[in-house]
Amino acid sequence: MARDTRTGAKLTTLRDSLGLTVEELAQRSGCDAVVIEQLEAGELAPSLAPLIKITRALGCRLGTLLDDDTQMGPVVTRADERESVARLRSLETGAADSGQLEFFSLAAGKSLRHMEPFRIVVQAGAGRALSTHEGEEVIYVLTGGVEIEYGKEIYALGAGDSIYYDSVVPHQVRAAGADAATILAVVWAPL
Repeated sequence: MARDTRTGAKLTTLRDSLGLTVEELAQRSGCDAVVIEQLEAGELAPSLAPLIKITRALGCRLGTLLDDDTQMGPVVTRADERESVARLRSLETGAADSGQLEFFSLAAGKSLRHMEPFRIVVQAGAGRALSTHEGEEVIYVLTGGVEIEYGKEIYALGAGDSIYYDSVVPHQVRAAGADAATILAVVWAPL
């Protein structure tokens, strides 16, 4: 997997601008200091749940780490202009045995947004780590099929199906079967 130096550099810059050590950020966010160090160095694939905890501790939104430019007006993202902003293995841990999720931001550059819209390609895999973080999510299946493990339930969704849930309940999104799926996901996490 390629090193994610862009996200790591932004994380380091934000942490340094607040005068925080890695250990202080770890304590504030509830994340392990080694995970933060590996994220900053680009040695660990960014994972959604820890990134949300870290951005909350830094007082910024998730998109601050995943985007480059910002603008105040509306943002149009053309199909051929979508840029992959992150590849995640496990939403919680980045474990190599789980299916890969490739995130494409649908609002890169939009400043002061309250939601994080993504087009996500969910590769087949046997991921088992559940994610939990503050906020809410809505998922709409564009192609293929996914399984949403939510608490003790599993919801099978096909193209055209959607689900809306509270992210504080342990959850996981994975491809159903051997083929990849594509979903539209909108994540809201309070600051």
